[in-house]
Amino acid sequence: MLSELDKELEARGLRFVRYAEDSLIFVKSEKAANRVLTSITKFFEKKLGLKVNVEKNRISRPSKIKFLGFGFYYDSNKKKFQLRPHKKSIQKFQRKLRQLTKRNWSILLDDRIVKLKQVIFGWVNYFKIANIKKILGTIEAKLRSGIRVIIWKQWKNNKKRIKSLAQLGIPKEEAKGLTYCRKGYRFIGLSKVVQRALSNKRLRQRGIPFALDHYLKVQTAM
Repeated sequence: MLSELDKELEARGLRFVRYAEDSLIFVKSEKAANRVLTSITKFFEKKLGLKVNVEKNRISRPSKIKFLGFGFYYDSNKKKFQLRPHKKSIQKFQRKLRQLTKRNWSILLDDRIVKLKQVIFGWVNYFKIANIKKILGTIEAKLRSGIRVIIWKQWKNNKKRIKSLAQLGIPKEEAKGLTYCRKGYRFIGLSKVVQRALSNKRLRQRGIPFALDHYLKVQTAM
């Protein structure tokens, strides 16, 4: 039945997108939006015999819309609105990653990596039509810090930590300095010593998923 709506909108020359019963119709002015909303509501009720949800139907700027997890922003260089994940979608993604990188979660690193891949690759695949390079860069920095802390904690004691750092190329005295510094996990995860020992290259070799790497493989320009 809703295919009739598609035909009606196409016949009027309107730009629109629809998924199931949710639709967005794009026009150039608020005046045109009011006119289209009124006429399409009549079409729904009189021609299709469907009741319109007044609360869900509204007129809004693209920058204030959330549709299927996406939001919109105005690109001043291209002079048009572009897609991006809505802030709520980003927040939900970050919450999932925080849950998967909890330090007190007793799970093998290999199993944690599998779960991270499922969440990260799934999210990136869904939003691959949007520009998410900057977003992923910020999210990944926090994720890598969390992974480094997890590995640090798995070394369990000072002797093991010093030995592991030394095996990864850190001078023994420098390794001791960090190990006995009595700083919190946040400091450890961000420390230059741990970043050198557990470099991005080593994390990749260990199988840690990098969202930006995957995005660059699958991104689809709109």
